[in-house]
Amino acid sequence: MHNEFDLVARHFYRPTPQTRLGPGDDGALLCPAPGMELAVTSDMLVCGVHFLPDADPGNLGWKTLAVNLSDLAAMGAKARWALLAMSLPAADEDWLAAFSEGFYACARTFGVDLVGGDTTRGALSLCVTALGEVPAGEALCRDRAQAGDDLWLSGHPGLAALGLRHLQGEIVLPEPLCRLCLHRLHAPAPRLALGERLRLIAHAAIDISDGLMADAGHIAERSGLTAEIFLHRLPRLPQGVEQAVAREALLCGGDDYELAFTASPRQRPALARIAAQLDIPLWRVGQMRADAATPSARLLDSEGKIVPLVKQGYDHFHAPFSGASPFSLAKE
Repeated sequence: MHNEFDLVARHFYRPTPQTRLGPGDDGALLCPAPGMELAVTSDMLVCGVHFLPDADPGNLGWKTLAVNLSDLAAMGAKARWALLAMSLPAADEDWLAAFSEGFYACARTFGVDLVGGDTTRGALSLCVTALGEVPAGEALCRDRAQAGDDLWLSGHPGLAALGLRHLQGEIVLPEPLCRLCLHRLHAPAPRLALGERLRLIAHAAIDISDGLMADAGHIAERSGLTAEIFLHRLPRLPQGVEQAVAREALLCGGDDYELAFTASPRQRPALARIAAQLDIPLWRVGQMRADAATPSARLLDSEGKIVPLVKQGYDHFHAPFSGASPFSLAKE
């Protein structure tokens, strides 16, 4: 029989160089830098909702942390610390070893200390609380978009959604597109460097977790504006898959964890320099409008006519749920 504390110590006690006191006590002791505010976020990943039952544990470890760091990126924060809470059906040493290696690979890449957490027995779910620092008054927020702002999008969203549909047997992706899409699904790269560079340049930002239309809509709603997204300005769709399917993945798929943000048209030269320096495509896909109608995101064609969409984005309470777990309790 495995001892909970031995398991945690074996797989999750590692040096925490930027922390006064890390795992092993009743709490951690953190030292924010002078003049900094703490940005704090928490996300839960549930088997059957956020990942498939047969998900590779190493990839899952990376993704569990990465999706939380993406929220810090959207606020322009520098990632510093994380806490991990896990509900596990069984004490599977091999699974935990692979999961922890993936988690710490992400932590090393982005300079994050794991400083504590909790474990319990139950259906498989993983919850991270991530903390970062941002200079006082400089955090990016969803409610600060301004009428007349450009709406920007980073990277190539939609690939992760295509990868998921491939795994679910809904489409068949050719190589090398399949490999690229599955990598984007399993190992998203939070845009932390971009988020930090956007401070004092962008007005509002959000990470794309539930789809461009849905997440741009969140900026619009919080800012009391309408986000107009132009079909002809979207990133080029990948070849090797039906274009309507690829477009739906780009607009309504999630899991890419790119950034959508708004900025004054005066910032276009600065954003072009940032895109070149970070080697990240930045697409000017729309604009923010003052509108008497209900604030929302809408898709327009080249003539300015609204393009109807059947789907807007992922909604946890309107999506199918499978509580299946990759563990068997018989493994204990």
